[in-house]
Amino acid sequence: MDLFVREISLPEPAPRDEYFGRLGVVTGLEREPLVFRAPVTFITGENGVGKSTLVEAIAVAMGFNAEGGTRNIRFATRDTHSSLGSLIRVTKGARRLRDGFFLRAESFYNFATGIEEVGALRSYGGVSLHGQSHGESFISLVMNRFGGNGLYILDEPEAALSPMRQMTLICLMDGLVKAGSQFIVSTHSPILMSFPGAEVLQIEDGRIRSVPYFETEHFIMTKRFLNDPEGMLRRLLGEDETEE
Repeated sequence: MDLFVREISLPEPAPRDEYFGRLGVVTGLEREPLVFRAPVTFITGENGVGKSTLVEAIAVAMGFNAEGGTRNIRFATRDTHSSLGSLIRVTKGARRLRDGFFLRAESFYNFATGIEEVGALRSYGGVSLHGQSHGESFISLVMNRFGGNGLYILDEPEAALSPMRQMTLICLMDGLVKAGSQFIVSTHSPILMSFPGAEVLQIEDGRIRSVPYFETEHFIMTKRFLNDPEGMLRRLLGEDETEE
């Protein structure tokens, strides 16, 4: 499938006086482009490595509202996004983008408010997103607004979703991929990263590299904890010493 976003690069060095200009994942784009190979790409890594900064920049470069939403609905509550989106170069596929959405957990409340203010609830299921739980409103958005043949950029969607709802999201994503869509997702969730055929890009030590799902830090740590929660807790809490 021809992807809407095929690769991103940084033609000129990022300003080092900006925080994002010192991130290894950003300076790496100055040396070589980041190539997207699958309809679903997960970007993962520890807090602070630049996952959200990267997906936000891709969204802005593709014309989406920096606080989330479509390329048509604009709202702004606080200008906190970086200027990286205006610096990166996006190599696009040949297909015409017919739908798209940038979903970010941290500003979803503001987006839901903006939808009501412009009277666009009908396109989002007809029920106030504020009238549902955070997780249910996320799922309602995907079910009612994501139409297929589109680019969907999600920033840590698991923040609002229970494990069961994360599995629901996988099912919805599968239908949208089969309808010609591309997903770029920043996540910590080993459940979401299990999506069949997805590529997982892990940011570590300032580098971004493709890794097998079972070798991601989040899968390894989650599996280790679930296999022996009591032992892990004893070690974490310093109670693993042998009693006399």
